[in-house]
Amino acid sequence: MAAADQHYYLPNPSHWPIVGSIGLFLLLGGFASYLSGITSGPVAMIIGFAVVVFMMFGWFGTVIGESEKGRYNDQVDVSFRMGMGWFIFSEVLFFAAFFGALFYARVYSVPWIGGEGVGALATHPVLWPDYEAAWPTNGPAEIGDAFDIIPAFGIPALNTIILLTSGVTVTLAHWALKKSQRGRLSFWLFATIALGVVFLYYQGVEFYHAYSDLNLTLESGIYGSTFFMLTGFHGFHVTVGVTMLTVIWARTLRGHFTPKRHFAFEGVAWYWHFVDVVWLGLFIFVYWL
Repeated sequence: MAAADQHYYLPNPSHWPIVGSIGLFLLLGGFASYLSGITSGPVAMIIGFAVVVFMMFGWFGTVIGESEKGRYNDQVDVSFRMGMGWFIFSEVLFFAAFFGALFYARVYSVPWIGGEGVGALATHPVLWPDYEAAWPTNGPAEIGDAFDIIPAFGIPALNTIILLTSGVTVTLAHWALKKSQRGRLSFWLFATIALGVVFLYYQGVEFYHAYSDLNLTLESGIYGSTFFMLTGFHGFHVTVGVTMLTVIWARTLRGHFTPKRHFAFEGVAWYWHFVDVVWLGLFIFVYWL
């Protein structure tokens, strides 16, 4: 039966799920072993990571091949859209947890430890009599020594402009794809990838400056930990986004996608816009305010 006549798509048996499970087990098990001081932990992590990368290339390659052979129908397209939507929703919750930690520390914990607010700790006069609630802070015990912060209107503002511009270029690429303008599609996609790489370069410069010149590290109390957790994980997501855009760009060069059927492009564009929105939150609540 032709794919267009089927209501439900039944994929062929695949070995990729078990390969991915083994890779994730080794990766997470190795990380847990590393934290426990077991010497073989890092080796297991590296092997697990390599297996996961191998699985991703193989599984996505299988899906791309099936798509290009016309095996997918409209029901599969809806399934892909639902899957990508739930994936991005899970990423929203992931960052919401870290933003929530930042909000709780800044609005509640730090004032309480400093003896302010209704929920102020009664032990403040005994344990932290000289601590004044302020933000940013490394805590009442001067954990991680003194540090300086990164000004918002320097590299962070430049990176904001870069990411917002990349959101425009990926939209222009989408419009070009809908109009079958393959040359413009390739150009704007490449421009988006280049902007993402430039963003990562400047973030690397910023992290190096923080560690080498400002004494701002992961050990700089609650500010340092929340700063690097939020910006570091966002940088990881930008890296993932650049990787996905590069794959999509390579596929466009091979003639993949049509004005009517191009969900892979749309899914990556959704993800890239999500990365843009998260950075705006970071710029406002981590760097600026």
